[in-house]
Amino acid sequence: MVVALPPSPEPGTQKEETAMLYPTKAEIERLGRQRPDIFKSWWAEVGFAFSLLASTLMAEYFVSGFNILLPVLSEVLDIPPESRTWPASVFSLVTGALLLPFGRLIDMYGANVVFISGMVWFAIWSLVAGFSRNAMMLIICRALQGFGPAAFLPAGIMLIGTIYRPGPRKNMVFSLYGAFAPIGFFSGIFVGGISGEILAWNWYFWIGTILLFIVSVVAFATVPSLPSDAQGSHKPKMDFWGALTIVSGLVLVIFAITDSSHAPRGWSTPYIYITFCLGVLSLAGAVYIEGWVADDPLLPFDLFQVRYMKPLVVSLFFAYGVFGIFLFYSSFYIETVLSVSPLLTTAWFAPMVAGGLILSTIGGFTLHLLPGKIVLIISSLGYLTCVLLFALIPENPNYWAYIFPSMLCATLGVDVTYSVSNVFITTSLPKHRQGLAGALINSILFLGISFFLGIADLVVAKTESLGTRGSYKAAFWFALACAAVGLILVVGFVDVGKASSDLTAEEKAGLEAELADKENPKVTDTVSQTPP
Repeated sequence: MVVALPPSPEPGTQKEETAMLYPTKAEIERLGRQRPDIFKSWWAEVGFAFSLLASTLMAEYFVSGFNILLPVLSEVLDIPPESRTWPASVFSLVTGALLLPFGRLIDMYGANVVFISGMVWFAIWSLVAGFSRNAMMLIICRALQGFGPAAFLPAGIMLIGTIYRPGPRKNMVFSLYGAFAPIGFFSGIFVGGISGEILAWNWYFWIGTILLFIVSVVAFATVPSLPSDAQGSHKPKMDFWGALTIVSGLVLVIFAITDSSHAPRGWSTPYIYITFCLGVLSLAGAVYIEGWVADDPLLPFDLFQVRYMKPLVVSLFFAYGVFGIFLFYSSFYIETVLSVSPLLTTAWFAPMVAGGLILSTIGGFTLHLLPGKIVLIISSLGYLTCVLLFALIPENPNYWAYIFPSMLCATLGVDVTYSVSNVFITTSLPKHRQGLAGALINSILFLGISFFLGIADLVVAKTESLGTRGSYKAAFWFALACAAVGLILVVGFVDVGKASSDLTAEEKAGLEAELADKENPKVTDTVSQTPP
């Protein structure tokens, strides 16, 4: 996951003089474990960690719990079956499409400002969503909710990636950050189940609003402003043409894929193929603008020059797509096919919380000891197994034989993948690109969920003749194929090392440059010394 330190220089050489400017191996190990200097007290770091961990919890809360509540909302707000995917997917779609522009705003105005603003915005539209009177109002509120995570999720990644040096402490924070996703997932299911059966459905949104308000207050008090050198000497500007083409292209393409399964004539419906073609053209324009026109592109191509970055990004896209399909269709399968109540469904998802906490604890202590490739292979097998069990599940399944291990494997997949990829990407990039790193990581997550959920919805629609149970199983078989692709990419093309204590990206670049200059000094005086 990180590059090994260069060999120790011999005494008395120029290499030794240069190496003295950088931490020794013992100092690097110590720095990778100690509390960062930006936190003046233990409580300051705890408050900061609480804010960031709770932010990812709340983002997941409004994904999972909404799926549990959707059958109730469909009746109360009269949402037809062909439109039920949109309230669930529009949140992830808007979040994923806006992550890169918000990543640039982070670089322009600072991570703490964007983080806190995103939390407050999220709270406002969660409150309004609780007052929805029809399906259209609900969809609009869900779309506007998506602006919040698009702001605070990449800001959170930047804060962690910039404040913490490579090492066990950073691994632990990222492991906990990933673990709070399934905790948020379970929390959303729990509150959604209670709201659907005992309370009014509105309380799902209002309870979330109260929690978001608390997190916003703690974040305002504890999230520090990063020093100016964390932003780098170059102050970027907004790439408006890149933002326009990327956002519009992603929204149009995913809209066409998601809505095609319910359109009157499928892909032959004019508005489907027109929006799809416009989206593809817009994305093609974005590639041209980002590669050859923009001075400060939102997604610079040299980002993918980092070793193993391209296959890792593609494998993550498939992996998160599998997780999105699992979240959506497992909850619907349990409630509609197995006729389980929302509250019991909540209990059945409980292993994801316990598994997440255990994995985060183990991961925080072992990520610097285990090769990243092995860890990613294990997580890929977790994705594959969780959907395979639902694809093979019988009509009257034994919970402990099918559903319980499936929940554990899903947690294994998403927790480990998220932690390892976060550590690798943030460690591989300099401080001034941590905002881009956060935007990239979460773009893969949310766009993977939206894109593959749209494809899975198309699979379900095309297999309606098999009945509800059969069509849902078809979605799980599709997810299994996607999980297999991700596993093949990890096994064959990704080889990241251990997440051990190391120099930062800036320190590595500076050390390599200084050693190169001393070994190959430039001739600065070219004037001839020959007398006339």
